[in-house]
Amino acid sequence: MALSHRKSKQYFTQAKRIIPGGVNSPVRAFKAVGGNPIFIKSAKGSKIYDVDGNEYIDYVLSWGPMILGHTHPKVTSALKKAVDHGTSYGAPTPLEIDLATMIRKAYPSMEIIRMVNSGTEATMSAIRAARGFTGRDKIIKFEGCYHGHADGLLVKAGSGAATFGVPTSPGVPKDYARNTITLPFNDIKTVRKTCEKVGKKIACVILEPVVGNSGLILPKPGYLEGLRTVTKKYGIVLIFDEVMTGFRVSYGGAQKAFKIKPDMTCLGKVIGGGLPVGAYGGRKEIMRKISPDGPVYQAGTLSGNPLAMTAGIETLKILSKPETYKKLMAKSAALEDALRDAATRAGIATKFYRAGTMFCTYFTDKEVYNFEDASKTDMATFAKFFIKMLDLGINLAPSGYESGFMSLAHTTADINRTARAAYLAFKAVK
Repeated sequence: MALSHRKSKQYFTQAKRIIPGGVNSPVRAFKAVGGNPIFIKSAKGSKIYDVDGNEYIDYVLSWGPMILGHTHPKVTSALKKAVDHGTSYGAPTPLEIDLATMIRKAYPSMEIIRMVNSGTEATMSAIRAARGFTGRDKIIKFEGCYHGHADGLLVKAGSGAATFGVPTSPGVPKDYARNTITLPFNDIKTVRKTCEKVGKKIACVILEPVVGNSGLILPKPGYLEGLRTVTKKYGIVLIFDEVMTGFRVSYGGAQKAFKIKPDMTCLGKVIGGGLPVGAYGGRKEIMRKISPDGPVYQAGTLSGNPLAMTAGIETLKILSKPETYKKLMAKSAALEDALRDAATRAGIATKFYRAGTMFCTYFTDKEVYNFEDASKTDMATFAKFFIKMLDLGINLAPSGYESGFMSLAHTTADINRTARAAYLAFKAVK
């Protein structure tokens, strides 16, 4: 029997009258999969509950930050206490120092750290710092890597832009886009050739070291090492956008897992424990260019907000325990095995990729190495699979261009239930 979404449909109808597309972030609108979005009433642990009373095992996890699970008691308890002290001061607090210190311990490459309010702010600010440091204007980004919606970055972007098949966004001046060089991911030869031509004009190379906005794409062996070598050769700032991979691929992110030291790193999601937050940081000589130390201006009234800092501190306290990642990785591996087995038993061709606690299933029999490969996978079948899984009580991201996430709260029972649902869904869409 299909789940009832009557109230969600009613709310969506109301929302479309006063909010663009009825949502405050495009991919939530379900346009890539059809149907109407579910409106959420509450969440607990590995589950979310919609306004119609339906329960779902959640693998979206607010698009990544809920790595401990929803409403973790230590995080919520700390937040309740923090609210009594005030929600925002527009002034420094010791909490900012505490969280920055914890981040730097996990990411030694981030020698100096500036807190911001979102991943978009972090990437935008990091690029500005790189330009200010090098005195150069051009940047290199990669197809399928999404770095937020700042002008100049929505050039053949992934995530929401890819979902709607829009390689660029109206409203972005051509002069901005002209300084953005977009190259295919996992192709180091093209990077070398580009740098041979214009390397001395390039301020930075920015990328997701594991692409999480085109599904999930792993770097080929030697690719990240090649980027590190070529950027050093031409004096280009290498920026790892670890807004998604940060604390998800490992406690020290993708840079620790792949043993690459970037010049700058952008973080978000997990370091806010579910509250809006971002951070960027890197080598001292670059970060000392940031105002008020230097001339590169960047500011934010709510940056370092005490509630976000509190949630982040409590989250990282738990993540910093060695046993936490042993459990997270074991759960993630168990889910991987279960989904692979379900596809095999159903007799359907899929490619499953995982990086730490992030994962993705593509409907294809070919390997996926870049955005072009991802765009050739069967998104129509994914849409049918998504709807069937949702009807079976499993919440996945409503786009084949998005990653799924595991949390500490997911149980063996959750994984087994997900595997049973996946088998039925694979059979239904075969």
